[in-house]
Amino acid sequence: MYDRQQLIDLFHQRALKFGDFTLVSGRKSSYYLDSKQITLNAEGLRLVSEGLIDLLADVEFEAIGGMSIGADPIIGGVLTIAAERGRSLDGFLVRKEPKGHGTGQYIEGPVEPGTPVVVVDDVVTTGGSSLDAVDRIEEHGCRVVQVVGIVDRLEGGAAAFAERGLPFRALLTIVDFGIDPPEVD
Repeated sequence: MYDRQQLIDLFHQRALKFGDFTLVSGRKSSYYLDSKQITLNAEGLRLVSEGLIDLLADVEFEAIGGMSIGADPIIGGVLTIAAERGRSLDGFLVRKEPKGHGTGQYIEGPVEPGTPVVVVDDVVTTGGSSLDAVDRIEEHGCRVVQVVGIVDRLEGGAAAFAERGLPFRALLTIVDFGIDPPEVD
């Protein structure tokens, strides 16, 4: 069973760091959420995966995936929890570059055009990585019905998804860690 407070505590213990950081988006930050310290830990991945399955309980979808490498452990965890709960679900991985051999595709996994899918990301700042994954899976012919994140930094990601008509949810926000959201342009 998903224990939200336990996940917050685990982030404090393992993943929340303070200092001077440059994020993938190019923005500067006084804190960093090293989500791999959670998603590559047995208990952390279990909490995240149970939380995401619960968060998506009312969403009709057949597959979950996202940009490799960040989404890889999350997808595996969610598929495992789904199977334990008797729910049929597939996963997919979105490559940053097309495969250099074989079919040369961006998407790996058993998803077909028309499949309703969820795109998952670990930490959402501006939403850029998730939107790249959305573009690739839509080019593949799938229908993105939801975008989810483990943590929303509250720096414009939700607005970027809304501009594209994509519903967004997150398990946690930076407010859950006692951090005030920044002013977003």
